[in-house]
Amino acid sequence: MLHNIWDSLLYKPFVNLLAVLVSIMPGGDLGLAVIILTILVKTALFPLSQRSIESQAKMKLLEPEIAKIKAGGASKEEQARLTFELYKTHKTNPFSGCLLVLIQIPIIFALYYVFFKGINFDSNLYSFVKIPTHINANFLGLIDLNGKSLVLAILAGVSQFLQAFYMPKGSSSSDGKGGFQDSFNKSMQMQMKYIFPILIVFIAYRISGAVALYWIVSNIFTVFQQIYINKKNSNIIKNKVLS
Repeated sequence: MLHNIWDSLLYKPFVNLLAVLVSIMPGGDLGLAVIILTILVKTALFPLSQRSIESQAKMKLLEPEIAKIKAGGASKEEQARLTFELYKTHKTNPFSGCLLVLIQIPIIFALYYVFFKGINFDSNLYSFVKIPTHINANFLGLIDLNGKSLVLAILAGVSQFLQAFYMPKGSSSSDGKGGFQDSFNKSMQMQMKYIFPILIVFIAYRISGAVALYWIVSNIFTVFQQIYINKKNSNIIKNKVLS
């Protein structure tokens, strides 16, 4: 039953949209269709992801205040109460960012699965959608998206590094000594910035050029999105949260 819901609500709509895009692309260029489809989905999810990034930024800016509460020597119950009041005062929900991300995950994964599974229009199209008469898997006439591409895999890793680079950074402890939380945050940031991109290169090369192209476009879109949101909201967030 879950499989049928997955196919009906997520997988098949993306496959059909991709078929339509391939049909209208010059020369049936599959690469251009992958790029357009990825941008369309990311644009549709922009409001959710924007709120998620803003929530993460607010939480990062509140970290020094939370550190002060923990360093005050109050009981665990009192720390929880003061932290909750801090969130309430600044209208911040620590779980909102996670919830918004969870809503996006099935959609993004379904889009990824379209390319991971391989382009199969034969049995997945609606009755009113025609199979493209010509499918050119050679992106711009240079890279076979059905096969492995080291160039696209490396670019996927680079784009993943850029995405991690522009993610909201955590704040250090106000006493300068740091602690387990600071060490954990720094460790996670280091892994996201340096280890995960290498993993992406390996996975993208092992699967296909289409998956690598999807990752590149998705990551670049997210980078520009993060730059836009940071530029637009940094002063507003600082004034509201740290006033």
